[in-house]
Parts: sequence; C-alpha cells; structure tokens
Amino acid sequence: MRIGELAGAAGVSVRALRYYEEQGLLAAQRTPRGQRVYPPAAVDRVQLIQQLYAAGLPSRTILELLPCVDAGVSTPESLARLAAERDRIDEQIAGLIATRDRLDRVIAIASDPTHPCMTS
Repeated sequence: MRIGELAGAAGVSVRALRYYEEQGLLAAQRTPRGQRVYPPAAVDRVQLIQQLYAAGLPSRTILELLPCVDAGVSTPESLARLAAERDRIDEQIAGLIATRDRLDRVIAIASDPTHPCMTS
C-alpha cells in the first residue's frame, strides 16, 4: 500500500509516517518512480508505534524495543527495559486514576445544590 493508504488505514498523518521512517521505526520499499510502498503489516506496526508514543516512550526507546517485537526474541536487557516501561505506565495509570477520583469528588461537591459555590 502507498503512504496515503497506510496513513488512512492506521489513522495517522502522512507526515507522521515520514517521521517514523526518518527515525528508523518504519521501513518502506520504493517503486522505480520513488514512491513509498508498505506491506499490510505496516498498519499494525504504526498503531503500535502510536500506542508507545502515547504511553510516553521516546522514539529512541521505541527503536530499541522494536527488534524484540519483530523477532519475538528478547535479551535480558530488553526484557528489563520492557518491564521498566510497563512499570512506569502502571504508575501513570495509578496517578490518572487518583486524579479522576479527586475530580469525581470535586464534581460531587460542586453539584450539591446546598454547596456555597452553587448558591447565588
């Protein structure tokens, strides 16, 4: 598939795909006319890259981890890195849950018609 097709299928911009390619995260074949062509599996790869970015991993870390994903093989170092990233994400989730719970309490208090902020 061509770059525009991949962008549409993966839900990202063409610019993002070019960036991923520059960072070494995504590879394309080139037609004789120089157009990028991607295999169907590139959709899953781009979605994984997006998820890892959304989780806060920098491109350098993603680049280090992708060979484990591609080969399905890891070293003790890469396993430790994966576990550390998972633990970091777990901490982020816990923090977000705590923030959500606090907002729920604020909303409940502010929604109380007898609360001072609701009276005029």
